[in-house]
Amino acid sequence: MTADHRLSMDELAAVIARDIPAGAFVNLGIGQPTKIADHLPADSGVVLHTENGMLNMGPKAEGDAVDPDLTNAGKVPVTELPGAAYFHHADSFAMMRGGHLDVCVLGAYQVAFDGDLANWHTGEPDAIPAVGGAMDLAIGAKDVYVMMTLFTRSGEPKLVPRCTYPLTGVGCVSRVYTDCGVFDVGPDGVRIRQTYGVSADELAERLGITLP
Repeated sequence: MTADHRLSMDELAAVIARDIPAGAFVNLGIGQPTKIADHLPADSGVVLHTENGMLNMGPKAEGDAVDPDLTNAGKVPVTELPGAAYFHHADSFAMMRGGHLDVCVLGAYQVAFDGDLANWHTGEPDAIPAVGGAMDLAIGAKDVYVMMTLFTRSGEPKLVPRCTYPLTGVGCVSRVYTDCGVFDVGPDGVRIRQTYGVSADELAERLGITLP
């Protein structure tokens, strides 16, 4: 997608859905990443895993399709696709920790240029920690994508040289999807893949990175 505006979270979810390899086993983190399920093509072969114990989860359930006993890890009602399976919570985490997921998509407070991830606690005295299964996913999935806004409400970058919040995982993130652009991160630093509503030069200046 090429856009002359910053993307909404629904538009960003569609971008990520198109980048997920066909036939991949994928976990979508609680919050905005769950929107990706609504944008996966029916013939993609992507199998969605949810940590509360389900494989082959479908899009969000609406209307008469809502079953209060059928939810994702964020308690959002979901549908099931043919071949869906259910299992114990411990088995679900064994899948996550055992390297059986190809991709996970998580939200984040901060991502460092080298791929460090901070998404469970801001470190503030009144903040409520909420790690869930993020640490297991961060070290267990073969590829970790992050979906987030690029800047805080006060305008501070969330893609940073070094995380200042407590870490979820070290060097685990490979790609960051934001409303302003898409970035590859890792040992070689950060690289801009795509921008939305802002030029690469402007983003590089605001983030303090050097363009190749």
